[in-house]
Amino acid sequence: MTSADSEGDLIARREGSCGVIRLNRPKAINAVTLEMFRDVDKALDQFEADPDVAVILLEGAGERGLCAGGDIRALWESSKVRGDLGKILWREEYILNARIKKFPKPYVAFMDGIVMGGGVGLSAHSSHRVVTERTKLAMPEVGLGFFPDVGGTWLLSHAPGEIGTYFGLTGQTMNGPDAIHARFADAVVPSGKLAALREALTKVGAGATSAEIKTLIEGFATGETAGPVAAMQEKIDNWFAHDRMEDIVASLQRDGSEVALATLKTLNEKSPRGMVVTLKLLRLARESSSLEECLVREYRAALEVFASDDFREGVRAAVIDKDRSPKWSPPRIEDVTPAMLAPYFAEIGADELKFN
Repeated sequence: MTSADSEGDLIARREGSCGVIRLNRPKAINAVTLEMFRDVDKALDQFEADPDVAVILLEGAGERGLCAGGDIRALWESSKVRGDLGKILWREEYILNARIKKFPKPYVAFMDGIVMGGGVGLSAHSSHRVVTERTKLAMPEVGLGFFPDVGGTWLLSHAPGEIGTYFGLTGQTMNGPDAIHARFADAVVPSGKLAALREALTKVGAGATSAEIKTLIEGFATGETAGPVAAMQEKIDNWFAHDRMEDIVASLQRDGSEVALATLKTLNEKSPRGMVVTLKLLRLARESSSLEECLVREYRAALEVFASDDFREGVRAAVIDKDRSPKWSPPRIEDVTPAMLAPYFAEIGADELKFN
């Protein structure tokens, strides 16, 4: 764990009755490294054991956002040389995601600004999820030849109707109210009130209950619960109510409206393999009984993604060369065969993800 004085990549300290965890890489929009995940875990160990800590607060340094995701460049470099960073990082990250979901003390996440990928995993499983008018939350992994992981398949599959399918496949951004509608967040608090809410959290009494923290947060909240995407619920439910990508595409084509064609254009930019894997993971998640069950499945698929050309190509096009012109393999949805899909869902023996 890093002390505040040394201003490391993660700052963890007690402020009053609040155990504060601050992601501290503002120039990288607090993108999370393996060491930072380990430091979060250590901080939770300390705060869980400390009777003077009543509540946890997760926040991000700087003005741009809580967290733009994992350190994707490091993963790309490891994947290129057939390294094992993906295997190690995702194992520890997913176990941490499950821990946050079950953490015994109230855990508040300030999901201000950009919140993507790994940032969603650190915040959207917490007991109290605060968004603002500046929130831009997304799981854009299909654009990297990947899928919404960090328990994203669990979260998305529990959104109302097909809203989760829509966000998971398009990678589109949610604003604060839509994040609440999609069940990724609980309350919209104006960004100008976060400092006052933070101060209040440091002063809660020992043994404060989740219900008491919820009431405290509601005192600062706007009460908004739905944004622009929620208004499209009926259309989205019709378009995405299919278990095959080909049928979703056909539904959008049949509609032919401007918004349907814009959605189709977005899908056409994504990895065909990534979309097919994502859709199957989302449908399996609907039948799952726990976050852990989804994380086990995601870990199997993630290891297969890490070894794939699509992942390396997607990251190259979006992050490395930034030419936004990935050459997907295969290039069409209809060319993704059952044989290609099978390894993403196969058991992996001794490497299976296990929880304490």
